[in-house]
Amino acid sequence: MRINNIRKILYKVSKILGDVNAVKKGTVGKRIGRRAAGKGTGKILRKLFK
Repeated sequence: MRINNIRKILYKVSKILGDVNAVKKGTVGKRIGRRAAGKGTGKILRKLFK
């Protein structure tokens, strides 16, 4: 198994754990909003620096 594969798995696990934590705290709406904002910002920056 390569380091990149392990890294992908760890990022996915951390994402799931963050979701579980948000459900426990009751802040799912904030998390969804922040994720959407992050994806939008990433797309804009990608277009600018392409």
